[in-house]
Amino acid sequence: MDTMMSLRVFCAVAELKSFTAAGGRLNLSPAMVSKHVIHLEKRLGIRLLNRNSRHVSLTETGALYFNQTRQMLEGLDEVEAAISNVAVVPRGVLKLSAPVWAATSCFTGMLAEYSRRYPDVSLDVNLSGRIVNLVEEGFDLALRATARERLDPGLVAKPIMPVDFCLMASPDYLKQTGLPAKISDLNGHAILRYSGVNMSEGMTFDSPNGRETVKFRTVMQSENETILHLAALKGMGLVFLPKWMVQPDIEAGRLETVLPDTLGVSATLYAVYSSRNYLSAKVRTFIDFISANSKSND
Repeated sequence: MDTMMSLRVFCAVAELKSFTAAGGRLNLSPAMVSKHVIHLEKRLGIRLLNRNSRHVSLTETGALYFNQTRQMLEGLDEVEAAISNVAVVPRGVLKLSAPVWAATSCFTGMLAEYSRRYPDVSLDVNLSGRIVNLVEEGFDLALRATARERLDPGLVAKPIMPVDFCLMASPDYLKQTGLPAKISDLNGHAILRYSGVNMSEGMTFDSPNGRETVKFRTVMQSENETILHLAALKGMGLVFLPKWMVQPDIEAGRLETVLPDTLGVSATLYAVYSSRNYLSAKVRTFIDFISANSKSND
């Protein structure tokens, strides 16, 4: 049996979660689809799929095998197309991880425009807020806002745009506590803290008087910026959030920036992926598209 064809059949079953649907895509009978999957499982000596009369799912090993196989087949298809001088059309599922705060109308507008331009690409967007393992979890690409030295050196990282984080609070909170006029005034203020930031020893900022350390009072922490944003709107405390996320609230007066001329944390948004070799058309076009559109929206 053609092992390469068996790989394609297995990937179709894994994506569609159905032997019948995979057969329809590949013009094969469900019985032939089953034979291809059994051929692979016998060849590997492992079970790739859990299946019964109603449900098909990947085993843990099958999920790892699928993630690697899918990328390999996509790369092979594009290499063959390039050798044949055929235009490579981006297609398939683009599995993307991005920060929670990317769930904005601006970023969604970019996704919508990309989808219109490349209709054969289906977007699978993860906004869980955690740092995913690109290879083991089958992600094609991640968008991460951080300092370059904090990225995994085994990954390729392309800078996309700067992201400015501002300290802000609701007008109601600032009426109760008073508007800080200098960095030292922040001591003791309630802070809505992102879980990935350690403030146990305080936060240190550069000021005209040198470096100053501020001790905030954590009233809530979360790895989800959306809940921190909503809590700030309710007057629970100060919060550092990307300006990209809260610009409408600032313009409407629902949030006010605190010490805008003194405080500010800047990071770079990187497109991170696992390898330069055979970068798929869907990943390449998405990176180029986001880079171009982020510049036009500066």
